[in-house]
Amino acid sequence: MNADGRFAPSPTGELHLGNLRTALLAWLFARSQGARFLVRIEDLDSGRVRERYVAEQLDDLRAIGLDWDGEPVRQSERKRLYAEALERLQREGLVYPCFCSRREIREAASAQHGEDAELVYPGTCARLAPAEARRRTAAGEPHALRLRAEGAVVTAVDRLHGEVTRAVDDIVLVRRDGAFAYNLAVVVDDAEQGIGEIVRGDDLLSSTPRQALLCDLLGYPRPSWAHVPLVLGPDGQRLAKRHGAVTLRDLTALGMSPRQVTAWLARSLGLAEPGEEPSPRELLARFDPARLPREPWVLEPPEPPA
Repeated sequence: MNADGRFAPSPTGELHLGNLRTALLAWLFARSQGARFLVRIEDLDSGRVRERYVAEQLDDLRAIGLDWDGEPVRQSERKRLYAEALERLQREGLVYPCFCSRREIREAASAQHGEDAELVYPGTCARLAPAEARRRTAAGEPHALRLRAEGAVVTAVDRLHGEVTRAVDDIVLVRRDGAFAYNLAVVVDDAEQGIGEIVRGDDLLSSTPRQALLCDLLGYPRPSWAHVPLVLGPDGQRLAKRHGAVTLRDLTALGMSPRQVTAWLARSLGLAEPGEEPSPRELLARFDPARLPREPWVLEPPEPPA
């Protein structure tokens, strides 16, 4: 199996402990199998990206002892690849314009399935007559481009969660602002970079059948996936700044060294004992994916002593 892996942060803020823990795991999955480990900067969301975070995130990865192969690539420099993939889908008749606003989609979903329904696109614009779609597009009406999934039911296999099956809705490929959407870009990038195993947070598990379908439609081999548990705050919610000292800079300001932060992460994964400060290289001999925790790590105050 191709075990080449990657970590792909978005430079919209500092990496928190959950991001660093996932990066460490992705590194361990790849390096324990003698595979490449790549870093990709997912900077397509130009409205939220801040350039200073690119260097800061890379510095944080180095500080906790991670290395990678080659120079990090940036999605903003790879738009030609996404456009070529989009054209392939268009030639197959698998793309259509969608003029619906997010509010309209939410209202349609709640009308069908109740207020707590997952935001799944009901296919409204897929039923537009081609002439009507062309007229509205030519008139300059704002629109996204969606995949015509035809309600495909897709099963993807995850190393930690087993089979994940769901019906795939007509996902966005190009947003209303003209930016390529995450699901298209990440599938193209992973295929083009030769990524064989994707390690990421299990909040993305439900999107995996969508990406598996895109792999199939574009003729890419499917990678394998391993969705790892998140880090949660004491309130059980996803880790965020409101939970206090959650970034490497926060913790170093409290007197912790990057090596101590790495050891803390390792202990949360059952890879180190109290008092130990192993490097990522030293963790390789202990790493066994089958023994990883399956539950989230709840970050409890106080912070560990320096």
